[in-house]
Amino acid sequence: MYTDRIKDGLKICQVCVELPAKKSLRFAYFSILTFLNLLTFNTLAQSQEATIRLGKSNIAFNEAYTITITVTNEDLRSYGKFPDIPGFVKRGTTSSTSTNIVNGQISSTQSITQNYMAEKEGTFTIPPFELEINNNKYNSPGGTVVVGPPAQAKNSPDQFGFDPFEDWFNQDEPREFVDVKEDAFLALTTSESEVYVGEGFNTTLAFYIAETNRADMSFHELGQQLSEILKKLRPTNCWEENFNIEEIQPRNVTLNGKRYTQYKVYQATFYPLNTEPVQFPSVGLRMIKYKIAKTPSFFGRNRQEEYKTFYTSPKIVQVRELPPHPLRDRVSVGEFRLEEAISGDQLSTGESFSYQFNIVGEGNISAIKAPEVPKNEYFDFYAPSVNQEIKRSNNRVTGKKVFEYFAVPNEAGTYSLGDYFQWVFFDPRKERYDTLQSQVEVQVSGESQKNAVISGNSRDDYYETLQAESNHLLERNLDDWVKILANGSILLMLGVTIFALARRPS
Repeated sequence: MYTDRIKDGLKICQVCVELPAKKSLRFAYFSILTFLNLLTFNTLAQSQEATIRLGKSNIAFNEAYTITITVTNEDLRSYGKFPDIPGFVKRGTTSSTSTNIVNGQISSTQSITQNYMAEKEGTFTIPPFELEINNNKYNSPGGTVVVGPPAQAKNSPDQFGFDPFEDWFNQDEPREFVDVKEDAFLALTTSESEVYVGEGFNTTLAFYIAETNRADMSFHELGQQLSEILKKLRPTNCWEENFNIEEIQPRNVTLNGKRYTQYKVYQATFYPLNTEPVQFPSVGLRMIKYKIAKTPSFFGRNRQEEYKTFYTSPKIVQVRELPPHPLRDRVSVGEFRLEEAISGDQLSTGESFSYQFNIVGEGNISAIKAPEVPKNEYFDFYAPSVNQEIKRSNNRVTGKKVFEYFAVPNEAGTYSLGDYFQWVFFDPRKERYDTLQSQVEVQVSGESQKNAVISGNSRDDYYETLQAESNHLLERNLDDWVKILANGSILLMLGVTIFALARRPS
């Protein structure tokens, strides 16, 4: 097959010899390009692997460095996090697709490019890294990039003032560009339109491009724009759990029966702190949109860059007060369950044990407070150590809050820790209050510690000294006489010293 392609290319080149001289040069140029394409297409058809391509090794300070992943002849279903490069900051991603048809065979490529901007000039090292593409791992050896001074736009005139190729392809004629109507929109959506105080709702800001869209668009300085957008968007009367989107990944969705590609740029779950409505104002995202040349040319520009701003619609989420309850202002809101752990259920008086009261579920994990343990004469409970785990995925915020207590039993007997550990919360799905109560029972044996002020295993030095001292009472007058005698002795010694100095011969 490869030999046949070469023969076909040679035949095309032979035809150009038979043409009149005036037309032969132009046709020969196209023939050579066609011949080279025949060779290139054969190579592209063979490649079906994902590749990682690093950008140029020398860039200007105001030029983006890029890392591009490309998949051939299959969909780019998923990819991992692009590496962080010391001395650079990430500045959004761009995507592109292309399809080629050669001799009835279709080949396609899909690429995602991560853009980086240098923080300063200098030489930077890109460490080797691994990137997962479509559930397969690919390695890059890394490299070095030199960042030079900012590049200046230069318009240097043609030294000869004439380009013969432009005359052939009518490049001297003014280019006309047409605007292609886009089928896309920016939207802010919430998972709920009404919630209780403390109940979370998920919020997403995303750009949607329809499957039928023909306009060419790309993101423009997304990081900088998003910073300004969030200043307007974040409500002041809510606690925020940010999903921290670092890589914008395209995702196919269907809205009202129409297929779109969703580019999610921001996602968070908000928890209202009071009954004031949560208001999201209209915000705009500036996109780069390209006009297309009315008469495409083999050479020169075939598109013209311009900007278009897409706006969201304002959104309001209403907030309801919780039902009446003595702890209404202090309870957490969500769906929770209890997990417990104890060092042992057979205990001895005077010996410490550990107990974990773990609250697990969906809700504002950060706001969960420890259960209030009542003071009693049977156990000495100490303030707990606190640890929490929060997971933000699948439009939900879930996690665990761990309260680990240390305690010392004082009296023998059988006890239910449910008498001491109870935690009340409000379940918005069931719309009622519920209680997580310990189900652990312990058996305590040993002598009563109720009147033991000091443990025999850790006697304080002060009390040991106190018991060793005499309990004989001294009269207060005796102390006064001791002070008088001491002061008199000091005065006598001072007088003797002065007399001796006065008698000393000069």
